[in-house]
Amino acid sequence: MTYRVLIAFFPALLVAANSCESVASIALRNAAVTLATPVGAGAFPAPPGRGPNAGAVFKTLPAFCRVATTLKPSGDSAIRIEVWMPEAGWNGKLQSVGNGAWAGTISYPAMATALAAGYAAASTDTGHEGNNPDFIPDHPEKVVDFAYRAVHEMTAASKTIIAAYYGDGPQYAYWNGCSTGGRQAMAEAQRFPADYDGIVAGAPASYVTRLQGSQVWTSEVTHKNEAGYIPPAKYPVIHKAALDQCDALDGVKDGVIEDPTKCKFDPKVLECKGGDGPTCLTAPQVELARKIYAGPGFFPGLEPGSEMGWATLSGPKPMDLAVDVYRYLVFQDPKWDYLTFNPEADIARAEKTISGQMNSVDPNLKPLFAHGGKLLQYHGWADPGIPPGSSVNYYKSVLEAMGGKAKVNDRYRLFMVPGMGHCGGGDGTSTFDMVSALDQWVVQGKAPDQIVASKVVSGAVVRTRPLCPYPQVATYKGSGSTDDAANFSCK
Repeated sequence: MTYRVLIAFFPALLVAANSCESVASIALRNAAVTLATPVGAGAFPAPPGRGPNAGAVFKTLPAFCRVATTLKPSGDSAIRIEVWMPEAGWNGKLQSVGNGAWAGTISYPAMATALAAGYAAASTDTGHEGNNPDFIPDHPEKVVDFAYRAVHEMTAASKTIIAAYYGDGPQYAYWNGCSTGGRQAMAEAQRFPADYDGIVAGAPASYVTRLQGSQVWTSEVTHKNEAGYIPPAKYPVIHKAALDQCDALDGVKDGVIEDPTKCKFDPKVLECKGGDGPTCLTAPQVELARKIYAGPGFFPGLEPGSEMGWATLSGPKPMDLAVDVYRYLVFQDPKWDYLTFNPEADIARAEKTISGQMNSVDPNLKPLFAHGGKLLQYHGWADPGIPPGSSVNYYKSVLEAMGGKAKVNDRYRLFMVPGMGHCGGGDGTSTFDMVSALDQWVVQGKAPDQIVASKVVSGAVVRTRPLCPYPQVATYKGSGSTDDAANFSCK
């Protein structure tokens, strides 16, 4: 009986075939193992600075083999990766986890979650240290590593390391990431489609030239005329007005706008009748709110329901990441001023200079589909940082390029999450398990027709609701609690 047959029928037997320390001697291309050490159950120290409860998941981890490696695919590369492998009870699969913003660190919490679920877990710092753009000037190879190469190199090395420890590589490999991790997911799907059998792409920041351009534009229109600046104290006023108009459009009044594309909210209803006040908007503030919803034209705007997070792009200061993309990657000028942003000229410049490296919006997913690969994408409708319409636009572009929904539906599905902010939080049901849904799809061939999500308050589940494959939405059946997913169907 082969090892892969053992994986299929006797997963509990999957224990290390070799010692953890022996992994240090394996041969890797352009790399060397720098650490290979066993870690006892609950013995991994929680990374500092992540909040009082950040260590809980680490305390419950099983014993595992921790391997660290530095990959050098170019003369200026220094890509740190780690691979964690359960000492016993491995499920035969790899789950690689993504980064946020500029990366610059190993994603230990996400690795811990994957390991606790029985996966071998992998993560990379993408080739630099520190969640900032300091690595960019004079280091074009490090930019390539950050853009896409680090994840691909990590994937190949991780499979080799896993094979050295268990005696064979993973039967299935999955990617799981949101935001920058979602961009990494799309880069893998489009550039290296054979790397993964299944990919979870959350709120992907994949159209860098236009996404970051739209984020800069929002800050610019916010601060070019300070008379229109909306103080954060007024966000709840706008949010309430949007909910008052659109919450019940789906037949259920629950503090969440199920489908904001059907919401025709005009912030002019809040325009002050006299002078400025805490519960109204001045005429310039109304115009700014309209611009935030509409977007710059070259990219979608934010949706009704996102107002509580508007400080992300329209707060007292611009979003650093967006400005730094244009400052360091597009203009290569640390003194570039976002208030000089010219959408027509600067977007064109960005797409001429960095789109080939940074953008991952190719709608041709045929190579991914050809080997049975699955792509599961999700995005919060109330995301205040990455406009959710960008995910809808990409999904539609794939349908158009690949011949329609019938040819795509068994390989790629998009789930829009009502009321959810950026990768989590918000008013909606923002706790869900995309990886288990993906695993069932890949292994059993059962595509997710719905994914049950929960709203958790102070550790308690207060509502469940099905997430539906776009363009379906959760529809109340007409009886029973509206806090119970069983009383909704996807239509």
